[in-house]
Amino acid sequence: MDNPTFSISLAEWGVDYAVLSQIRFTVFVREQGVPPELELDEADANPALVIHAVARDAHGNAIATARMVLDSATPRVGRMAVLRQWRRHGVGKAILDFFCQYAKERGYQTVRLNSQTHATPFYYKQGFLSQGSEFVEAGIPHLEMRRKL
Repeated sequence: MDNPTFSISLAEWGVDYAVLSQIRFTVFVREQGVPPELELDEADANPALVIHAVARDAHGNAIATARMVLDSATPRVGRMAVLRQWRRHGVGKAILDFFCQYAKERGYQTVRLNSQTHATPFYYKQGFLSQGSEFVEAGIPHLEMRRKL
């Protein structure tokens, strides 16, 4: 998926670990105070279970990342992190569209995610609807959200 100022592509954890983890640590650990030990998990390095996406600016610099976990009948988008200067420029939307298209092409009917509650308006605009009650993950209130494909 391309935009004049950035592009989205699949990433390989074994190859792109440094840039993907750097973006996630910048957003989640430094900005949001998530404990570092909670940010990375064994799923990241399992290509049979997780796919990663990376957004790069026109110069090839990584500006955002997310992953999609394929461990159930409904894939789950998570760990979406966009560098502060790139927020509100369509990067998050492009990553979600990328993953939804990927899932649709593989026969999935729905995609889910756990949204930080302050971000739910963004996900509503992308076609996600909340499911269930608010819960706390890594010390941050979340809602599960789903989007039909």
